[in-house]
Amino acid sequence: MRKGYLLVFLAASMWGTLGIFAKYLNGFGLTPFTMVFYRVVFALLLLGTYIKIKGIGFSIERSRLRFYAAYGFFSIFLFYTLYFYTVTISSVSFAVLLLYTAPMYSIILGRLIFKEEITKEKVIALVMVTIGVFLVNGFGASFSTKALVFGLLSGFTYALYGILAKFAVRKEEPEKALFYTLLFGLIFLAPFSDFGVPLGAVPYLFALALFPTFLGYVLYNHALQEVEVSRASIVATVEPVVAIFLAFLLFGEELTPVQMLGAALIIGGSIIVHMGEKEGPEEALLEETH
Repeated sequence: MRKGYLLVFLAASMWGTLGIFAKYLNGFGLTPFTMVFYRVVFALLLLGTYIKIKGIGFSIERSRLRFYAAYGFFSIFLFYTLYFYTVTISSVSFAVLLLYTAPMYSIILGRLIFKEEITKEKVIALVMVTIGVFLVNGFGASFSTKALVFGLLSGFTYALYGILAKFAVRKEEPEKALFYTLLFGLIFLAPFSDFGVPLGAVPYLFALALFPTFLGYVLYNHALQEVEVSRASIVATVEPVVAIFLAFLLFGEELTPVQMLGAALIIGGSIIVHMGEKEGPEEALLEETH
């Protein structure tokens, strides 16, 4: 059991490096589209090898391709680029906290799409996250309205990622679902990406695919074999804490006391939502992977 929690912590720590790599790659002059494009290229190579070793196979019903095209557009093309763009125009800490407004949208979308009940706990979580956003972006914050809007949109598309994951795992294994989502995302990214990148950026691009995408997925996959989904989701909320700590350590980013209170409210709201989740490990695995 302890091993399972350790694996969740390590997976969340991998995801916490997303914004860190985006910040470094921005220093090479790469656009968010290019960062995501090469991240997906390397991730497909790693994931494809993993699928081959596991003997899962790549076959899929033709009727499912339209779904994965939509999944790739919203969950890869929009979500990744919006998040990376927010990092480049603000800070890692600001971007990751706005990313964690996703549960707020998940509650609303869950009600509209799946007719899920809005409980007292969910209302409390919504209020906490809303107040948290105001605190993080106010009281001395120097980020533009554009950063706030794009950050909130990254949270919305992250929520869509989770909603679409529920439909994906009904017919395909999580590995195969992730592979085709990435593949279609790559197709949408290609026209907007620069294929020539500085040689010094290549190790960072590969690391971006290896640590947050591939290793994060594998570690969380193994963790769900030993830890309950709801508990794993709660432990995984350590991601923004890791991201904020690394951003402070590497870039000197700091949060004011008021912003730290806002961060606590956002993360706390996310934890409350996860405590009430009832989903299978396949859904959780695909929803958390990013």
